Amino acid sequence: MPKLKPNFKFSFKPLSKKQLQVLFWWQHPEYADKFAIIADGSVRAGKTVIMSTSYVRWAMMNFNNVNFGMAGKTIGSLRRNVIRDLKRILISEHYHVNDNQSDNMLTISKNGHTNFFFLFGGTNEASQDLVQGITAGGFFFDEVALMPESFVSQATSRLSVEGSKAWFNCNPESPYHWFKLEWIDKLTDKNAIRVHFLMKDNPSLSQNTINRYESMYSGVFYQRYILGEWSVADGVVYDNFDRETMVVDLPADIVFEKYWISIDYGTQNPTVFKLWALYKGIWYNIDEYYYSGRAKGHQKTDEQYADDLEEFFYKNSLSRNSVKVIVDPSAASFKKSLRNRGFEVVNANNNVLDGIRFMMSQMNQGKVKWTEASKNTIKEFNSYVWDPKAANRGEDVVVKEHDHCLDADRYFCMKVLYRKKRKTVNLYKEGI
Repeated sequence: MPKLKPNFKFSFKPLSKKQLQVLFWWQHPEYADKFAIIADGSVRAGKTVIMSTSYVRWAMMNFNNVNFGMAGKTIGSLRRNVIRDLKRILISEHYHVNDNQSDNMLTISKNGHTNFFFLFGGTNEASQDLVQGITAGGFFFDEVALMPESFVSQATSRLSVEGSKAWFNCNPESPYHWFKLEWIDKLTDKNAIRVHFLMKDNPSLSQNTINRYESMYSGVFYQRYILGEWSVADGVVYDNFDRETMVVDLPADIVFEKYWISIDYGTQNPTVFKLWALYKGIWYNIDEYYYSGRAKGHQKTDEQYADDLEEFFYKNSLSRNSVKVIVDPSAASFKKSLRNRGFEVVNANNNVLDGIRFMMSQMNQGKVKWTEASKNTIKEFNSYVWDPKAANRGEDVVVKEHDHCLDADRYFCMKVLYRKKRKTVNLYKEGI
């Protein structure tokens, strides 16, 4: 494969003190014999770029013709969050990079040294099988707190080359998370060092950008992603809900620009329809349908719920040709009933934690609001809680009660408002 060429201009900035520490830690006499480095802390703190760059520099300066590992939650996320930018950085520094995407392997060469970097996804317990058999000189783990312990243990056990090291990068989770307990709390036992990052340690961020990120998060997510703390998720999930500012009265003659409907479907559990309307950049929940078969003592059929949706459209003067309906992907038979009647149905993104985090950020930024018509939703905001038993196991799990309206709201936010942002990379002239 011909040598790849950079396809964007680089922004050269000096490194922060902590980034310099990461870049050269393996050359420092005090840390040269350490087995591992852990970089944890807030989002957007400049951890990933400097860790991955330092990792490859270390490998290429100390080894030749050796296998190395690089892992993310999935290979897709690893390529998106790490490899895409890392290749550009390396090429700008005159490394030759051959990316064999079918084998998920990078062959990197410079100054007469060639090494092989295999890419892995630490998705679940079965992922440990992927790394069995490899002998590696080093392993880099991006977002290690999202990986199962079994995968990380299997991968680190493959580091049998003399002088091998492990590199860990993550944002905080629960203080009872296995990585916190087994690595961060046991730095001496693991022969590891830890560099704790905050956004101020990323010189590419302006104060305005830092302020914007701080405004996006609340509660446990603020503690973890802004303060960089390993914090327990407990109490009310949406603890940023403020009835005074987030529930509004709208003028009767308001003309909305666009509509969506989001649905959480239940059998014995409640079924909820939520009508969302856009006005001047803000989405308002202006109507709500709520039916609980358990509470009413009678469960409706798919066709009866479809009848109710017809009435919901009619009541709000909506056209099924112009208003899409978001439905939980697991509600297969109900979606079929709706499509048979000509409704345009789209599948919801049902990632619970990402959805909660994103919806909270939209609330904080004033992108979504509710009205007095959202009466069951308002009740749920005060009743939807984290599971304390799961928190003691180091897991973030919600109690599956009082969540049906909020699930529908989460579906709406993730389908209509969520946009993947392309990361802007700054290359640092000093030291790279």
